[in-house]
Amino acid sequence: MARVLQVRSRCIGCAYCVEIAPEFWSMNSEDGRCDLIGAEIRNGTFVLEIFEDEIAKNEKSAEICPSNCIRVEL
Repeated sequence: MARVLQVRSRCIGCAYCVEIAPEFWSMNSEDGRCDLIGAEIRNGTFVLEIFEDEIAKNEKSAEICPSNCIRVEL
């Protein structure tokens, strides 16, 4: 199973990830950063396990993230 990882402290709140994959990402109205929906925190990194058919959208989110705070591990 693949995983999406987010170093949220590096997020600048551009919301490109939310536009591409709103089922995985949402804007946090309190601090203006993006949240990885359903993720758990492991050593300061938000981690969400995803299925194979969910990889492409999250890879696209990682690819266009200007702060490079998103990564997909296969």
